[in-house]
Amino acid sequence: MDRIAFVFPGQGSQSVGMGKALAEASPAAAAVLAEADEALNEPISRLAFDGPAEQLDLTVNAQPAIVAVSVAFLAALRERWAAAGIDAPEPAYIAGHSLGQYSAMVAAGVISLSDAVRLVRERGKQMQASGQGRSGAMAAIIGLADDRIPELLALGEPYGSVTVANRNSPGQIVISGDRAAVEAAVAGVKDLGARRGIVLPVSVAAHSSLMAEAAAGMTRVLAPIAFADPTVPLLANADAAPITSGEVARGELIAHLTRGVDWVAAVGRMSADGVTTFVEIGPGKVLTGLTKRIAPEANSIATDDPGVPGGIAVPFLDGLPVA
Repeated sequence: MDRIAFVFPGQGSQSVGMGKALAEASPAAAAVLAEADEALNEPISRLAFDGPAEQLDLTVNAQPAIVAVSVAFLAALRERWAAAGIDAPEPAYIAGHSLGQYSAMVAAGVISLSDAVRLVRERGKQMQASGQGRSGAMAAIIGLADDRIPELLALGEPYGSVTVANRNSPGQIVISGDRAAVEAAVAGVKDLGARRGIVLPVSVAAHSSLMAEAAAGMTRVLAPIAFADPTVPLLANADAAPITSGEVARGELIAHLTRGVDWVAAVGRMSADGVTTFVEIGPGKVLTGLTKRIAPEANSIATDDPGVPGGIAVPFLDGLPVA
């Protein structure tokens, strides 16, 4: 069988209706969503199923909803593999993009689902409150050569803090920091050879120094939570370094609030170690698209597929994986 990785999406992958067909078709998925509802003492699954979108898109709701639905997809996959009489594939790696680290850690046995959804609800609150008094922003930069990134940041630095928040694929980064600094950098992107820069409609400057208060707050929140050593290798967001213990995992969930996400490095490390199939587990297909651009020779599979029964494409059944 192929050497595979399970990858879990982050915020922005949410959409109204996510997980609904899955829960209707899969008792295992329905049980996961019921556990998430109970942990939060509110029906986060109903918000995911029915919206409204403006409520689902709020950081404090989107984060637990995405984690719950992602873990529900994983439960449904395991259920389908078992029903087909095949062993669930053992991933060589598990990785999450930003918020997806929480889903990844549930999948790797590091934290429980109940703890994960409660933690990301608090994470959303801490992120929203962090940096109050400073206007934060994020912007997507398309088509900029890597060697011009220092010049891009230099355009913004006279106006405040600005850093690379996400390195998503070749030629696609997201910058984050003080709004004036981000806007100044965006204003000069075409002069640096980029195709365009787009200030994003978000209210927090994720993965930047403006999240320092959130990192301090999450340090306190995470302190009493039990963290087990991962059963499958995990990768850190900032540098794709292996997360080898529960305590390293705890530190990762604090550090990644103020440090960037280098998805190019993560996929590159997994590919270099022989991974040939990447399975995106959770709502949407964002990571599948990014991974195809980073490692075009690999199989990249999105399990979220509204066009099939139950809304889930199951790798290693029915002819999958597919390119």
